[in-house]
Amino acid sequence: MKILKHSLISLTAAALCILILVPHTGRAQVVNESTKKRISIGVGAFTDFWLKTPDGMKTRTINQGINVFGTYNLPLGKSNFSFAIGLSISIHNLYWNYRFQADSLNFQFVKIEDDLGYNRSKLTLPYVEIPIEFRLKTKSKFSMGVGFKVGYMVYAHAKWVGDDYLFNSNNTLKASFKDIKNLEKFAYGPTLRFGYRWFHVTGYYSLSSIFQKGTKVDMYPISVGFVLMPF
Repeated sequence: MKILKHSLISLTAAALCILILVPHTGRAQVVNESTKKRISIGVGAFTDFWLKTPDGMKTRTINQGINVFGTYNLPLGKSNFSFAIGLSISIHNLYWNYRFQADSLNFQFVKIEDDLGYNRSKLTLPYVEIPIEFRLKTKSKFSMGVGFKVGYMVYAHAKWVGDDYLFNSNNTLKASFKDIKNLEKFAYGPTLRFGYRWFHVTGYYSLSSIFQKGTKVDMYPISVGFVLMPF
C-alpha cells in the first residue's frame, strides 16, 4: 500500500507539472521539439540526516523519502547555462523513538517509554515545492545545478505500529495521527545536483526547522539522494 500510495502521488505530481508547464495552443496541446528540450521531469529518492535533535532523541540511520518534479528550462543565450523553474513534491520521513501525544500543548510528541514495545514510529512531512535552479550542461552530457526551493507542508501525519497505548488492549495498535500542531508550514533551502546523462546525485540543506519556535525543538534535515531524469 505504501508503494502504491507513493506511486500515485508521483504520477499525480508529474501530470500536474506537465499540465502547468507545457504551453497550449488553441484547443489542442502543441509541443514542438524546441519545447520538449526545455522540459525536465525527474523522480528520485533520498535519505534525511536530522540535525540538532534534542538529547535522548534517536533517529534511524536511513530515513527514506521520495521526490518528483517537473521544470521548464530557459537557456541563457547560446551558452551551456540555463535557468529552470518548476513544481515538485517531496515526502520526508522521520523515524524516531518518539510517539504522538495529543494532549501535549506545546510539543505533541513524547519519548517512547522503555516498557512500550513498537515496530515503527514515524512522522511524515509532504511538501509542495517551487524549485529554481541554475544549470550547466556540457556537450559530454555532464550536468550540474545549483538552486533553491521553497515548500509548503500538506497532509503531515504521524504513524504508530506497536503496543496499544491508547486503549491499553493486548492488540497491536496501528494508528495514524493527522491533527499535529506546531509544525512549521514552510520549508526552504539550497539545493545541489550533478550527474551524467539521466542519473544525478542530489543534495538539499534545509534552512528551516520542522517545528515552530515555541516548541524549542530546532531540528532540521540534510537530504542526500539521487534522481533519474530521463526527460
